[in-house]
Amino acid sequence: MTLLPLLAEAAAAPTHVDPLRLFLDADIVVQIVIGALVAASIWAWMIILSFGYRMTVLRRRCRAYEADFWQARDVDAYQAERGGSAGTGGSKVDIPSAKVVAAALSEWRRSLGGKGVDRDAARARMAAAMESVAAQEAEMLGDRLNFLATVGSVAPFVGLFGTVWGIMNSFFQIGQAQNSSLAVVAPGISEALFATAIGLFAAIPSVIAYNRFTHRVNGFEAGLFRFAERFHASLSRELDTI
Repeated sequence: MTLLPLLAEAAAAPTHVDPLRLFLDADIVVQIVIGALVAASIWAWMIILSFGYRMTVLRRRCRAYEADFWQARDVDAYQAERGGSAGTGGSKVDIPSAKVVAAALSEWRRSLGGKGVDRDAARARMAAAMESVAAQEAEMLGDRLNFLATVGSVAPFVGLFGTVWGIMNSFFQIGQAQNSSLAVVAPGISEALFATAIGLFAAIPSVIAYNRFTHRVNGFEAGLFRFAERFHASLSRELDTI
């Protein structure tokens, strides 16, 4: 007679972890923590996908621009055609290499616009102008990565806060029920540990993406500096003929 209710209860018990049920049954503080972590994870993934796409597009544009740049006979004409050209839909094409060239040409015209030409000073100013633009482009590109670093470092501790709060709540329920059986403790601990799991779920991809993208930004910046140095050498030779 007593075996049938036990079998019915065992059959009705959940056979796997239900994240939605854990969230709905959790304490309000744990729910807020989980909600904040989920929102941060979604935003981090949006940055990861958008940044990966933008990085790929910029590298492809720069490679195409630089490949044709060294074949161009008239730098000014090429820069006017490709450096400020409009993309699809009328939007300006963003090419960091073209911005480096524009900065160098602008400084070139200023240096040669005076009465006398100080070659060494002109070389130094052009180099400074190109390096400044290259560094600025890399800084603008990597600006959004700070959020990934923040999520990667803070999310585990936020999840741990939710876990600690959930465990405290479980001990409080033990005191209220005056029963330390696993049936009383397990639900609260499961909800608490779920907060830690969500924190790690948000942090791990963010840390991996941040390290990977930082490496790619550094490589992109180094490529801009190499292009700037090569163009600077070409302009320096032109100065020698003046």
